[in-house]
Amino acid sequence: MINRLINELMHYAVGEHLVDEDDRVFVTNSLLALFNQVEFREEEIKEERALADILKDMCDFALKEGIIDDDSVTVTDLFDTKIMGLLTPMPSTVRRVFKEIYAVDSKLATDYFYKLSKRSNYIRVDRIAKDEKWVTDTAYGPIDITINLSKPEKDPRDIAKAGAAKKSGYPSCLLCMENEGYAGTFSHPARQNLRVIPIVLDGEDYFLQYSPYVYYNEHCIIFNKEHKPMKIDRAVFKKLLEFVKLFPHYTAGSNADLPIVGGSILSHDHFQGGGYVFAMAKAPYDRKFVLKGHEDLNAGIVKWPMSVIRLQGKDIDRIVQAADHILSSWRAYSDEAAFIFSETDGTPHNTITPIARMHKDLYELDLVLRNNITTEKSPWGVYHPSADLHHIKKENIGLIEVMGLAVLPARLKREMEELEEYILENKDIRSNEVLKKHADWVDEWISNYNIEKENIHSIVQAEISKVFVKVLECAGVYKRDEEGQEAFDRFIKSL
Repeated sequence: MINRLINELMHYAVGEHLVDEDDRVFVTNSLLALFNQVEFREEEIKEERALADILKDMCDFALKEGIIDDDSVTVTDLFDTKIMGLLTPMPSTVRRVFKEIYAVDSKLATDYFYKLSKRSNYIRVDRIAKDEKWVTDTAYGPIDITINLSKPEKDPRDIAKAGAAKKSGYPSCLLCMENEGYAGTFSHPARQNLRVIPIVLDGEDYFLQYSPYVYYNEHCIIFNKEHKPMKIDRAVFKKLLEFVKLFPHYTAGSNADLPIVGGSILSHDHFQGGGYVFAMAKAPYDRKFVLKGHEDLNAGIVKWPMSVIRLQGKDIDRIVQAADHILSSWRAYSDEAAFIFSETDGTPHNTITPIARMHKDLYELDLVLRNNITTEKSPWGVYHPSADLHHIKKENIGLIEVMGLAVLPARLKREMEELEEYILENKDIRSNEVLKKHADWVDEWISNYNIEKENIHSIVQAEISKVFVKVLECAGVYKRDEEGQEAFDRFIKSL
């Protein structure tokens, strides 16, 4: 059995240009050693199978032979990543090839690197395919929704092993460059098939890699060589714009640098980008204004549920100067009438989520104003999804959501399937402990539709999209009503 599987895997690896024909014997012998085999014979592979199926059968064999001790998700992920690590080209090779292709065309270089990340199973294509995705037209343009099903839930056995395992401070976090080739533990994923590309942004060393759970096309991560905290400052604007200069077909943005409005990993300086055109990028100017001292730039407020200032120009340094001025002004800005406070008791509240892209021949930088103030009534944040929306989205609104892509929790797929059944069968939603949190929401819209089995799923999807728009509106420091926009204009006049 294992002889056949090794032949299948090597057929895949050579065919997908992971392994050079000259290295076939060497890599085959590495696989034989992994599976404790001393003999091998070549077999002709006439029918190709999916990589995920080959790896699953290899893990089943390893379990049967005692090479791994159980079939939990973490154990099998650690083992099949070890397998793929034997097939993935060395970092020096990947970087050399990337550099050679980049000299011809930057997009061809990222195409090569993205395909490699999928072929090596670093991006688990079979799991990504399980994500549920749809697009809904809204007053702000088409909004993207995804229910994230690609990230596997922890097995209780894995949780127990992780708790009993000896803690390690290496790598310092999931974004450190030391992850490249790391074997992983029960509390840290294996990364033998991870490869990263060095780049320089504003004189600092960064690395480019792809997210293993790509939420959108070519979802990449740009992380600092040093493990140091995220900070939104003038340098960040320069780095983001320099990145899109290097890769003009990509967007790049940063989560904010404060809790509640920031990202999940504030301890390591990093950005996110990719080849997807988000709804926010398609949003037009709502109204333009002249920024004193920067009359050469296009400046305006974007028609978007959150509070966004857009700058456009041909000179990176001029945009950076303008963005830095706006950031400095916003950090110190308060407007009690609009409930905007720069700080309370010495704790800062104002920051920015920046996003850079190319717009034809212009550099474009969106500055999303953020504020993380909390109150007794809103302990999760005043500019955070309100409590009545938590049944759909309770988590922080980070960069990806800001740009118009909802990343919703996996629980929603199960809950919505059951909710659809309850609605079709006219059952009492409030009688179900899991579903009752959705009952008030359903009451708001159910009478607007003639619901049938054929349309219930699309109706629920559309209503989820409407909730996400409300989520973004909640996160906007200036609301889209007349009072909110007048307050926004007061800030613009203060610049």
